[in-house]
Amino acid sequence: MGYLIVFLGGGIGSALRYGVNIAASRALGTGFPYGILLINVTGSFTMGLVTGYFAFKGEASQDWRLFLTTGILGGYTTFSAFSLDAALLYERGEVGAAAIYVIASVALSIAGLFAGLAIVRSFA
Repeated sequence: MGYLIVFLGGGIGSALRYGVNIAASRALGTGFPYGILLINVTGSFTMGLVTGYFAFKGEASQDWRLFLTTGILGGYTTFSAFSLDAALLYERGEVGAAAIYVIASVALSIAGLFAGLAIVRSFA
């Protein structure tokens, strides 16, 4: 059942991401990725609100937690999950691990993208 809940929430989040990205592109142009920046910031902010509520109020079932965080917010932006993981490491006092996680995630993800592009270009 958890997979279905995440699947449904992910579809909603992905549709929201698409809508926000299109709206930002129309309003601000496409010369800079304003839409994705807005999505990453608003998704991370919302993840903070939602997980903070769950942590301090605790009034949500596991299904609702999955639907909202992994589903909707995960579909909207995985950057919110990345931000949450970094914050959790930091709040546990693992500042070095948080820094390594942030730097490695960004650097290795960009490197992975360039590696994928290079592989495809080599066949073109």
